[in-house]
Amino acid sequence: MRLVVDLNKCQGYAQCAFLAPDVFAMHGEESLIYNPQPAEDQRERLARAVAACPVQAITADGLDGAGEHAAAGRETSDGR
Repeated sequence: MRLVVDLNKCQGYAQCAFLAPDVFAMHGEESLIYNPQPAEDQRERLARAVAACPVQAITADGLDGAGEHAAAGRETSDGR
């Protein structure tokens, strides 16, 4: 899995750092640092972080289906 953040688009909202702190971190108030090749066990957190970015600055190759799987888990957990 390969992660790319468009740092020109990134506005420092830090939703990614909140949702996947092992992959993303804020350095100071506005500078984002991240691991471009996160561990496989971060897949679900990373999918949520990608989806939560307000400016869609994050892309992840090899993440297909992780967000759908997380959403399906939420739907089935309440009996629907």
